[in-house]
Amino acid sequence: MNDDDMVAIKGIGEGLTISLSPTEEWLHITETLARRIDQQSAFFNGAKLTINLGERPVPKYELSGLRALLERRGLVIDLVISDSRTTIEAAQALDLRAEPLHPETVLADPEFAETMPISPEEAGTTGVLMRRTLRSGRTIRSDGHVIIMGDVNPGAEIIAAGDVFIWGRMRGNVHAGAYGDETAVVCALDMIPTQLRIAGYITTSPADKRRKPRPEVAMIRDGQIVVEAWDNNR
Repeated sequence: MNDDDMVAIKGIGEGLTISLSPTEEWLHITETLARRIDQQSAFFNGAKLTINLGERPVPKYELSGLRALLERRGLVIDLVISDSRTTIEAAQALDLRAEPLHPETVLADPEFAETMPISPEEAGTTGVLMRRTLRSGRTIRSDGHVIIMGDVNPGAEIIAAGDVFIWGRMRGNVHAGAYGDETAVVCALDMIPTQLRIAGYITTSPADKRRKPRPEVAMIRDGQIVVEAWDNNR
C-alpha cells in the first residue's frame, strides 16, 4: 500500500480531512502521517483537522498518541468521524468531537446511538410533551417548547420560553416566548384562547368568534400578534 492510500488528505473549506487506512498497521500509519506533515508543514499550518477513521476500532491510547503527534506539530483535531463504537467512545473520553461516518450505522444500533453527542446545529430545544388534555387549574411551564396532544381547557395555563403547539382546541391561557422571544409562535388546531401572549404582547379571542375550526398559527408581526392559517409548507 502506498502512502496516499494509507493516508489520504483532502481540503474542505478552511480545514483538511485526513482519512487513515482501516487495515494497515497503526504504527506504520502514524509514522507515514508524521512524515507527510513534516514534509509539507506549510500546507498543514493552521488547518482544522477532521480525522476519518472509518470502521477501524481505535482505542483511547492510540487516539491519544495520534493527538499528541499532531499537537507536537502545532495541529489540533477538530473532529473524529468513525463507524466504530470503540473509536467514538475513545474520542469522547479525550473530549474530542465525534460523529458517525454513516449515520445509518447509528440508527441500526440503539446502544451506539446513545453514546453519540448531538451537535449544536441539531440540538434543538428542550421541552415538554403531554399526551392528554390540560384541564382547568393545571399549569405547564417549560424553559423550551410545549407540545400538547389534546385540548387546553379554560382555566388551564401554559408558559413556555419557546413555542407552543396544541394538537387540539386551545381555550385556556398560553404564553409563548415568555423570556422575551418575539420569534416564538403558538399553533393550535382550534385557536380560541382566553388569553394569548407572545413575549410582551397580549391578545384575546373575540367573544363572537364563530367559524369552522381550522389549524392556525399566532406570531408577532409589525408589533402585534397576528393569527393566520397554519400552513406546514410555509
